[in-house]
Amino acid sequence: MVNQVRSALADNGTATVTVAGEIDCTNSDEVAQGIRDAVTQWAPATLFVDLKDATFIDSTGLGALIDGYRATHETGCAFLVINPTAGFRRVLSVTGLCDLFGLGEPAGTAGTSFASSSATGA
Repeated sequence: MVNQVRSALADNGTATVTVAGEIDCTNSDEVAQGIRDAVTQWAPATLFVDLKDATFIDSTGLGALIDGYRATHETGCAFLVINPTAGFRRVLSVTGLCDLFGLGEPAGTAGTSFASSSATGA
């Protein structure tokens, strides 16, 4: 199982926290701390959480993203989740977190089921 959290600051002042593997009770604290550290260290105008390489999320993982959102919100930093798989988007949609995390409905998917996906969530 791969649990990896990486952070990077772009030349334009935005920060990206990339999560690979599972986001669950084994690493949710690391994910939340990675987001808080990026906000504290760089004070970016926008922080992106890139889920392209994430494979699973459970309720503690969702909690980590919410903690990250709160950390950015307290400093006036925008918080945006990017590159979610269809499965992650479904989990965020069902939990009502898409709008909070800057994800609108994907183009061409109104009324579409997100049942098939390689990423799963609890």
